[in-house]
Amino acid sequence: MNWLITGGCGFIGRALIQALLDDNRSNGAGHAIRVYDNLSVGTKADLAGTADFTEGTDWSATLTLVEGDILDADAMREATQGADAVIHLAANTGVAPSVEAPRMDCNVNIIGTLNALEAARANGTERFVFASSGAPLGVQIPPLHEEMAPRPASPYGASKLAGEGYCSAYFHCFGVQTVALRFGNVYGEGSTHKASVVAKFIKAALDGETLEIYGDGSQTRDFIHISDLVRAIRAAAVEKGVGGECFQIATAAETTVGALTDVLVETMVEAGLPKPSVFNGETRTGDVARNFSDTSKAKRKLNWQAEVALPDGLRRTVRFFQDTYMPDRAS
Repeated sequence: MNWLITGGCGFIGRALIQALLDDNRSNGAGHAIRVYDNLSVGTKADLAGTADFTEGTDWSATLTLVEGDILDADAMREATQGADAVIHLAANTGVAPSVEAPRMDCNVNIIGTLNALEAARANGTERFVFASSGAPLGVQIPPLHEEMAPRPASPYGASKLAGEGYCSAYFHCFGVQTVALRFGNVYGEGSTHKASVVAKFIKAALDGETLEIYGDGSQTRDFIHISDLVRAIRAAAVEKGVGGECFQIATAAETTVGALTDVLVETMVEAGLPKPSVFNGETRTGDVARNFSDTSKAKRKLNWQAEVALPDGLRRTVRFFQDTYMPDRAS
């Protein structure tokens, strides 16, 4: 397959690239990968740390990079030529940035997704996988599932919901085989640039800083390891009969942020790191109190379910940061 990955220099994109290249090495799969990225988060150095790449649009090369923005419709259309699957990861991510700059969030996540869909339609791309989130569902009584009526609690949730809506419209109106995946809270090796709780807490601990839990720590999330998420993306890109569908992609396990912090601190101490201090700060605007998913639809239609238990995933993640992260105090 020819894979176009928007935002491919980021955490999830690089993990997907690594899995596809491993596939090439192990069984001669012959995947060709084109990354489309504006380098606002992930960098060329990050991509080079995954594998050697060239710049340009030559599908005969295994891994190429096109530097461009998803808000540039013409560049998106050109970069998508020849792609069998578009994996649309590029986005403004997170609740807090969307609350601070809702118009920017809207432009990137809605217009950018529309441009990516238009590029796929114009080029006859066979499959379009959209990275969504549990945020479109907003304030609900979990477990979250695909039949719930969305109630976004943040601009980020609203923009991701709009992306899901456009995916559905492009499937029904234009026959683009879209699949929307609502990711749980992703963590794991390679998440150096992420601002989510696991990566942020490990970096803070390595920097000798205190860990801040927003609110009392009773809010719950569904933490999914990057390797499980990559398997879900790959399934969504090839599984037949799932065009126009939306899937919750998580572990179906509810974990409080306080409990996660306890396990993470214990894991860091076991790894030989000093025990960090923890305090409870203010609750963030737009955060939901409970969030975990029913993933039975993904198991049924994508033949997928999460496999990595949280303690094991955290051990792997802490080990990665120990090996690669340069604390600020050492600079």
